[in-house]
Amino acid sequence: MQSPPCESQVTETMVTGGGGYLGYNLGCALVSSGIAVVLFDVRKPKWEIPSGADFFKGDVRDYEAVFKACEGVDCVFHVAACGMSGLEQANQIESINVGGTKIIIDVCKQRNIPRLIYTSTVNVVFGGNPIEEGDEETVPYFPLEKQFNHYSRTKAIADQMVLAANGTLLKGGDKLHTCVLRPPGIYGPEEQRHLPRVAINIQRRLFNFKFGNHKVQMNWVHIGNLVQAHLLAAEALTSEKDYIASGQAYYIHDGENVIFSEWFVPLFEKLGYRKPWIHIPVLLVHIAATVMEYLHLILKPVFSFTPFLTRNEVWNVTVTHTFRIDKARNQLGYKPKKFSFADSVDHYLKTRPTCQEDHTFLKMVFVFGILLSLIILSFF
Repeated sequence: MQSPPCESQVTETMVTGGGGYLGYNLGCALVSSGIAVVLFDVRKPKWEIPSGADFFKGDVRDYEAVFKACEGVDCVFHVAACGMSGLEQANQIESINVGGTKIIIDVCKQRNIPRLIYTSTVNVVFGGNPIEEGDEETVPYFPLEKQFNHYSRTKAIADQMVLAANGTLLKGGDKLHTCVLRPPGIYGPEEQRHLPRVAINIQRRLFNFKFGNHKVQMNWVHIGNLVQAHLLAAEALTSEKDYIASGQAYYIHDGENVIFSEWFVPLFEKLGYRKPWIHIPVLLVHIAATVMEYLHLILKPVFSFTPFLTRNEVWNVTVTHTFRIDKARNQLGYKPKKFSFADSVDHYLKTRPTCQEDHTFLKMVFVFGILLSLIILSFF
């Protein structure tokens, strides 16, 4: 770890979730722009903290910790979230995603912080319903009562909370300006959630099958493009930019639609495996994912494992959901750069751990899920 910034340097921004992939990369970009940063998180980043950034260990559910970390801050990037895998406890997801967001908003009011950018997700509008070229004005929030995973439901609540807070008075008399960014799945060098998990399951031979329509389309966003969008959003909440982003939501991605079945081909090829060839009905896979989620919860006290697919992930890869980024281009000046997923694969293969966990149990769980699914379907 490098030495913290000198006392004469004034902190200007705070990034919640600063120990995670997006939060850390955003913090590095801010420092590179000459802006001092507080990386706020319950865990320290696995990467070296850059000069010009300071790590503050704290929980977004702790008002006093957030309040203390925000001293001297004039812009907050609220990136922290819980439950993306859909397997954490419901009360924990709610307390962090909703309760934590309320605390962030309250602290902004008390600390006279005029800018708040919230990292939301396309899942606030997508819940298994086909969306083609959706935009911010015509695609409504997916009904909360129909969201079957706590992550999407709580992110939608927080998304609305942040937008509703726009224009509220700060303690000092100024107004709070807020906006939300809604990215899809993130990829890039050292991304820890999507690519490594898929790669490991390919090596376990758990992805020797395919399911759903092979023409299903979706969007992805490279970490570099998502960071760019956050920096532009912060600028667009200033008087110099006429507060154009105040109270606005923006879809952010690489600017292209991709066919999911083709997107991961470089990963199969570079790992030395052929593309999936066994076709399984989507309903069967969805039931199996449900079974695995419940088994995870039941067995968690004695044996913890990560299901290779959750119900939310099944819908994400079997239902087309694409979005337009015209609004971000026009209002923020967002210009996504061209990145190659294959490059991220190459980086992963060079840096991945040499040993992998045993996968016999997961295979047994998956087979059990499929068999149980067949039994359930036989009654219909």
